[in-house]
Amino acid sequence: MLYVGVDYHKRYSQVNVVDERGESRARARLSNEFDEIETFFKSLGEPCKVVVEACWNWGLIYDWLEKMGSVTEVQLAHPTRTRAIAAAQIKTDAIDAHTLAQLLRANLIPRAYVPSPETRRMKQIVRQRLFMVRLRTMVKNRIHSLLNRHHVPLPPVSDLFGRQGRTYLSQVVLPSSDQHLLTQALRLFDKLSEELKRTETWLQDNVKGDRRVELLRSVPGLGPFLAPVVALEIDTIKRFASPSKLAAYAGLVPSTRASGGHTFHGGLLKQSNKWLRWALVEAAWVAVRRDPPYHWVDLLD
Repeated sequence: MLYVGVDYHKRYSQVNVVDERGESRARARLSNEFDEIETFFKSLGEPCKVVVEACWNWGLIYDWLEKMGSVTEVQLAHPTRTRAIAAAQIKTDAIDAHTLAQLLRANLIPRAYVPSPETRRMKQIVRQRLFMVRLRTMVKNRIHSLLNRHHVPLPPVSDLFGRQGRTYLSQVVLPSSDQHLLTQALRLFDKLSEELKRTETWLQDNVKGDRRVELLRSVPGLGPFLAPVVALEIDTIKRFASPSKLAAYAGLVPSTRASGGHTFHGGLLKQSNKWLRWALVEAAWVAVRRDPPYHWVDLLD
């Protein structure tokens, strides 16, 4: 059995191979092309176990490695827990790959969770929607800035960017240069809104029939778009040993420091799933505003 450490980068991967005694058998710098990587593994002539760090865009090379006949197992290493690399005084791609291979041989890889290809595909759809919402919010803020600059009064509508508000904005007249900026911002807002509707339809079609999403929709604050985020980021609840592990993964527990008999609690954990934390925080705000049992006025009574 051979043990292979793969230090994956944007355009190339550094590969180091060791045998069962820990002796180096091969090393190479390969371009990130399936054929070249497959040729390298075939040239080893023995079954291999492979480890790759959960770095930027790890999914592609992970799926490639799983397809290779000589690879019996692929492990995904948790980058922040691979202390042998993080604490190294001398750090190069070759050293990282060699260290990964040696940790794999010793069965010391801190493994990260690997979602299925389908779950990863769905996550990208959800995150695309979140990305577009943020872009549209930036455009809204830009429009508000232009209106405030010229003290334009706002119409008595609940949503400035709803149907009536949008009609009002199309009739606003500003000085020549800012009028051009406003017209451009409104066109961009309309285009983003159209693309956002398409993405939302696409998302709803893909999560239809997902039992996890249906159950989460019963939780106050989790609607048709936040529920899929939570479902996909958690994926399977069985991967968490306890509720506290899930809370820590979501970044919803405070950091804690104990010393000399005193315990101090700080801000929320930084190392967490930012998408899951965002969705749960947003859901909490929605529940507080709209669900009577959680309404903030009731909580103050």
